[in-house]
Amino acid sequence: MTTNMRHLSLWLDSLPADLTRPVGTPLAGDRTVDVAIVGAGFTGLWTAYYLSRRDPSLRIGIIEAEEAGFGASGRNGGWASALFPASLDALARASSRPEAIRMKRTMIDSVDEIARVADLEGWDIRWSKGGTVVAARTPLQWSSAQEEVAHARSWGFGPEDLQLLDRAEAEQRIGATDVLGATYTPHCAALDPARLVRQLAGAVARSGVSIFEHTRARAIEPGVVRTDAGDLRAEIVVRATEGYTRTLAGQTRTLAPVYSMMLATEPLPERTWEQIGLKERETFADGRNLIIYGQRTSDARIAFGGRGAPYHWASRISPDQDRNAAVHAALWEVLVDLFPAVSSAAVTHTWGGPLGVPRDWWASCGLDRSTGLAWSGGYVGDGVTTANLGGRTLADLIVGEQSDLVSLPWVGHRSRAWEPEPFRWLGTNIGLRIMTSADEKETRTGRRSRTAALFARKLGH
Repeated sequence: MTTNMRHLSLWLDSLPADLTRPVGTPLAGDRTVDVAIVGAGFTGLWTAYYLSRRDPSLRIGIIEAEEAGFGASGRNGGWASALFPASLDALARASSRPEAIRMKRTMIDSVDEIARVADLEGWDIRWSKGGTVVAARTPLQWSSAQEEVAHARSWGFGPEDLQLLDRAEAEQRIGATDVLGATYTPHCAALDPARLVRQLAGAVARSGVSIFEHTRARAIEPGVVRTDAGDLRAEIVVRATEGYTRTLAGQTRTLAPVYSMMLATEPLPERTWEQIGLKERETFADGRNLIIYGQRTSDARIAFGGRGAPYHWASRISPDQDRNAAVHAALWEVLVDLFPAVSSAAVTHTWGGPLGVPRDWWASCGLDRSTGLAWSGGYVGDGVTTANLGGRTLADLIVGEQSDLVSLPWVGHRSRAWEPEPFRWLGTNIGLRIMTSADEKETRTGRRSRTAALFARKLGH
C-alpha cells in the first residue's frame, strides 16, 4: 500500500506495516480469465473470496484503479449492521411479506458471517458486537422511536431484535445530552474496516486470485473489461464499483456518488468515557433526519460521521472533495452537542468519500446470463454487511448454485437511472436541504416535516 493511501482515513492511517504490503500489480497487456471483477473493495473481494472457495479451479482477476480498500471499504464508519436501505414495506410491495422478512433475517445472519470468516482466517479486525443505540433527544424523536419498535413488532421482530429503552435504560448505554429514550438492536458490530478489507485482500491474493492494482477500468462490456493497460476478457464480468461507478463509460446515471464525511478524536481518557458510556462499543446515532453515525474505536477514540456534503455537478468525483471544512466543522458541533465532555479533545483525522446511491434507494445484485454481466452495489452507506451478502450471492449465481440467497428480493432488482443534469444536481441537493431544514423545523415546532416524509416516499422508503 502506498503512503498516499494513509491520509484517506483514520483506519488506513492506523494499519500495521504487514497490512500495507502490496497485494497486486498493474495489468500488463491483454489477459483472459473465467471471472473478471472491477473493484477491489468489499464487494469485489468478498465475491472473489467465496468464488475461490466454491470452485478453486476458476481463474479470477480483479481490476482496481487504485489499491485494495481505496474507496468506501477503507473509509466507512465501521458498522457491520443489519441495515438495508429499502424498508420492509418496500421489499414486501416488490415481493411478499415473508420474502421481506427473509431479507431482513438474512441481513442479520450476515453480520455474524463476517465474524465467522474473520475468526476462521485469524483476522484481527477490532470486532465488538455491542449493537446500535439510537438516542431520541426530542419528543418527536421519542415518538418516532416508539413507532419504529411497534412497526418491528408488527413484522414479527421481537425484543431480541429491537428494544425500546426508557430514559434510564438509554443513559446506561449512551451518556448523550437531552436523551429521552432510545432504540437498541444487538445486530451490529463495530470494527476497523481497513483491517478487514486489507486482510481480505491478502487472503484473496494468496488463494490465487490476480489483483491488478493501479489499473483503471474504462468500460465494462459483455465478455471484456476495457482498461488503459489492456483488455481483461472473461465469460463473467462483475461490476463492484459502488460510488465510483460513474467513472465507467455509459454508467454516469447508474449510481449517484453522494459524499459522507467523518472525523476522529484523539484517544479519550477513561474519565471522559465514564461520561459518554458506550461500554460495549455500541455504535450510535440519534433520531434526526440528516444521518449521523459513530463508534467508540478499539483505541478509545470517537469516529464520527454524517451526511451533509453537497452533490457535485455531473456526479463529479475528485480527491479535493474528500474533505469539506464546513461539513467537518458542523459534524464537530454535533458531536460536542451530543457529548460535551469531548469539547477539549483534539480532532486527529478528517476524511470522506463517495457512497453509491441508486435512484430508488434499493441496493441490488444480480447476474444477466445472456450477457455475462453481474453487479452488486447501491448500498447507500450500509455496505459493510450488504457487500458480504452480495459477494456470497454473486458467487452462488456465478457457479449456478440454487441457494436461498439467489432468490432474495434484492436479487435482479433494476433501479431506474438518475435524471440527467441539471435535474440530478437540483434534486439531490434540494433533498439535502429538505433533510437539513426538516431537523431544524422539527426541533423548533415539535411537528414532523411533511416535506421530508414526502421526499422519503419518493425515494422508495
